[in-house]
Amino acid sequence: MEFNEKLYTQKSDLLKVLAHPIRLCIVRGLLDHGSCNVSHMEGCLNVSQSAISQHLAKLKSAGVLSVKRSGNTNYYELVNPEVVRVIVCLFNEEGKEIA
Repeated sequence: MEFNEKLYTQKSDLLKVLAHPIRLCIVRGLLDHGSCNVSHMEGCLNVSQSAISQHLAKLKSAGVLSVKRSGNTNYYELVNPEVVRVIVCLFNEEGKEIA
């Protein structure tokens, strides 16, 4: 068995960023519904806007999400195919792809 430390560190870091219930819910919601803004997430999650923004920043920093601006509103969308595979496996949801 070969140990590629860089590869295992990258995979571990990806799992760490997903290992929070709110972030996991955000990612699954984006997979199910496509792009979304913070206001919509706030209504669905019953979590403050500032808490959601902090979670989104971590996901964006990890390369899980991208942001598109429309007027004064930011829309977040899932961009990492590896994360899609993790969510599909975790929730047993065959046939899901990035919207």
